[in-house]
Amino acid sequence: MYSFTKVFSFVLAAVAIGVQAETHTVTFTNKCGHGTPTLIQGPNVLSTGADYTSNGPLISAIAYLQTGACGFNGEGCTLIETTLVNPTSPGSGSSTDISLIPPHAFSVTSGFAYFNGCDGAGADCTNPNCPTAFFQPDDTTVQVACQVDNVNLVITFCD
Repeated sequence: MYSFTKVFSFVLAAVAIGVQAETHTVTFTNKCGHGTPTLIQGPNVLSTGADYTSNGPLISAIAYLQTGACGFNGEGCTLIETTLVNPTSPGSGSSTDISLIPPHAFSVTSGFAYFNGCDGAGADCTNPNCPTAFFQPDDTTVQVACQVDNVNLVITFCD
C-alpha cells in the first residue's frame, strides 16, 4: 500500500522535473476605443477581453468584437475561428482563420497572430473584401496553421 509520504514525494519529483501540460493563451488588443472582445466556445463565454488560458486544447473557439450589433455567435460581425492544439502528427496542430461567411459580415478591422511559436504567422482583414477571409465554407486556403506545441494567439481589433 502507498503511503501519503511516498505519493507526495512522487508528485513533488514530477513538478521538480518540469512536467508540463498543454496550455494555450488567447489575448486581445482592442484599438477601436469601443466594443468588448468576446471569446466563445460552444455555449460558454470564455472571455470578455481578459487573457484566457486553456489548460489543454482549445477546440472550435470563436472571437469577435461585440459592438452591440453582433449575435451571440458573432452573427453580423467579423469572426475569428480558432483551434489551438498541440500536434500529434504532421498537420494536426493549431488552425485559425477569419470568417465572413453569412450570417457573419465585416464589422471592424480584425486580425490574429500566433506567438510563442509560429511567430509572424497570422492574417488581417481590413475591409469587407479582404482576401484573407472565408466567404464560402470551402475557402480552406485562408486557414493559417501552426504545428508548434503550446502556441498562443493574439487577436487585434482596429489595428
